[in-house]
Amino acid sequence: MAIDSHAKEFGGMPVREFDPETGIQDAWGVTYRLTLGYDKEQQGMTFSDLLEKYLSDPKVGEVTALVIGCWDGAYEGEGVVSVVDQLLDASDLLTSLRHLFLGDITYEESEISWIGQTDVSPLLRSFPQLEELRIRGSNNLSLGRVNHDHLKKLIIESGGLGADVVQEVTAAVLPELEHLELWLGTDDYGGDATIADVEPLLTGVLFPKLKYLGLRNSIFADEIAQAIAAAPILNQVEVVDLSLGTLGDAGAQALLDCNRLNELKKLDLHFHYLTDEMCKKLSTLDLEVDVDDQQEPDEYDGEMNRYCAVSE
Repeated sequence: MAIDSHAKEFGGMPVREFDPETGIQDAWGVTYRLTLGYDKEQQGMTFSDLLEKYLSDPKVGEVTALVIGCWDGAYEGEGVVSVVDQLLDASDLLTSLRHLFLGDITYEESEISWIGQTDVSPLLRSFPQLEELRIRGSNNLSLGRVNHDHLKKLIIESGGLGADVVQEVTAAVLPELEHLELWLGTDDYGGDATIADVEPLLTGVLFPKLKYLGLRNSIFADEIAQAIAAAPILNQVEVVDLSLGTLGDAGAQALLDCNRLNELKKLDLHFHYLTDEMCKKLSTLDLEVDVDDQQEPDEYDGEMNRYCAVSE
């Protein structure tokens, strides 16, 4: 599986590509995606030019959501540092911004493992009213010491999320956080987090308003499932999302054995390595369970191997 399409919706609105010729036509009903693309590059435009055009629009102060797509050199692993700097310089203009997506980039533009990010802590400080931050790619990513009073949704999509970033999340002070989604990935692409790094998220004390916990795209999904089954977090959240990972029967059985599982509204396990029998058992639960996209392990040199859905 690869990320082969751009976001269709963000910030509760449909996404439309920003045209520098027509500018912001609908500040309240559309989320604009800024992306460089081949045509603009051939015209000699840089992403900095495109972003400046957007920021100089008279309606920019009205927009509530922004999607940053492919920037200069993203396909070569170059980072988003200059983009972040421009956004910081314009923080006094983007007074209504509540939703920000950094890196709406498909595999045709850049593999997820190549996408270069940066220290985003200045963004969180400069946009204290931000409610949603979505980031794709984790090379050079840092959240810093997060203390944000309004952030409700944090998503980090990665083919391999570093333990340092996971630890920054667990150290964050986010009293309004309702939705947390981490794509943990594989150590082949820098995903060196372990179950020990994830376990603080399962105590139920870090984020008192958390309702959605997504520990997705993980090479150690069975360990996560087993830890969740014994953790206080099930007393709090409504949705547990372990999709896109290597979940097998061992992890699923631990969940089945947990009496509190039926208190959830949804268990998302799609893209998994469960047997047919286990899928049938899960379907009897008194909650919504997604077990679509069943996978088969690959055999190589006498060993059976499972792979998470998104790595490179």
